[in-house]
Amino acid sequence: MGWHDRRSVAAICAALLVASGCGASPTPLPTLKPTVFAPSPSPTATGSPAPMVTKIGATEGALDLIVRPGYAESGVNDAAYDWVSPFEEDTGCRVNAFEAGTSEQLSEKVGAAPPGSYDGVSAAGDVGYRLIVDGQVQPVDVENLFPAWNDIWTPLQSPAHNTLHGVHYGISQGWAPDLLMWNAAEVHPAPTSWRSVYDATPAVKGRVTAYDSPIAIADAAVYLSQAEPSLDITDPYELTHLQFDAAITLLRKQRPLIGGYWGTPLEEIGAFSDGDAVIGSGWPNQLHLLQTQAPPIAVKAILPVEGATGWADTWMLLTGAKHPNCMLRWMAWVISPQVQKQAAEFVGEAPANLAACGPLDDHHGPLGFAHFCTFHHAADDAFAGLVQFWKTPLADCGDDRGQACISYSEWIQQWDDIKASG
Repeated sequence: MGWHDRRSVAAICAALLVASGCGASPTPLPTLKPTVFAPSPSPTATGSPAPMVTKIGATEGALDLIVRPGYAESGVNDAAYDWVSPFEEDTGCRVNAFEAGTSEQLSEKVGAAPPGSYDGVSAAGDVGYRLIVDGQVQPVDVENLFPAWNDIWTPLQSPAHNTLHGVHYGISQGWAPDLLMWNAAEVHPAPTSWRSVYDATPAVKGRVTAYDSPIAIADAAVYLSQAEPSLDITDPYELTHLQFDAAITLLRKQRPLIGGYWGTPLEEIGAFSDGDAVIGSGWPNQLHLLQTQAPPIAVKAILPVEGATGWADTWMLLTGAKHPNCMLRWMAWVISPQVQKQAAEFVGEAPANLAACGPLDDHHGPLGFAHFCTFHHAADDAFAGLVQFWKTPLADCGDDRGQACISYSEWIQQWDDIKASG
């Protein structure tokens, strides 16, 4: 993803990680009661949906993928991480992986290419949901085609970003929450709320950091859902004009506090290491790398009292795929425990398949560490209940408000304007 530039991160991981078996402390749950969002109904897909794929036939000999960096590793970036070569040997499907660094780039690649140009994608919720409602991906009988689906963590079996009206349009790969992270040597007292990044003290002005994506507007909405309950925000991705304007106003107020936005984990690691950032949003992988580098940075992180957003990735079969059976075999392969173990370590995420947690602890690779799944809250239902996974904002609110919400195109425009105002 733009957020998983693992080719860059993997190159420095060996220097950042301490001896095998040493891990960082898991992020705690907040002591106050955060907002628990109620899931809203899904909007109606446009056009007639493609028929459900219910069987896997003979493989076609090739597989053309659009992937996030780090999601189809063949050992080139790190010899310890190769799940492409064994797949090719087992299936005869030669993998051609085309990278898309951001969700916007992925959407552009899919939209610009004639049907059949690609067979499948690894999509985050901020674009996957859009692919569903636009009819660009096919429904798949994941429960019967993929036995490993039964080992997928329950919150990721049928999440809103890849399941529409109970119909599955993909299989989950992994996930991570957006945590509030700070340098404990610089920030006092320890924060408990997202308020600390929107109403920062003079001591940290200019050293607040935030994720560089329009989807980060949802972070402001999560905070406002509790800070301004009169706005009645029930879903941070389905915002009316009034709710959206409140989030944009908050982000414009925050802009002078921002020292820099980060688009890749490496950028945030560098900012905290250099002291350019002392507080902001971050993911568990950055937390671990900062805590275990030499010398370590005294960073801590929590899930704030308001809850948080989070990303979760899905493998999807594109409509009109030339090699659908190779893609279905790939989807089964990437959720197997042995591949989930490798991908979780390389990407720095919680695996979707909980059967990977034993191998992650007992036989971890150079980018892994003991208690990996505990650190990443891989099976923590209480934690996940406070995380709103990314979902494409649409004009259709998904409820009786109808077409009253702000679509993602406006999110993109407003985000660009906010950054340019600094």
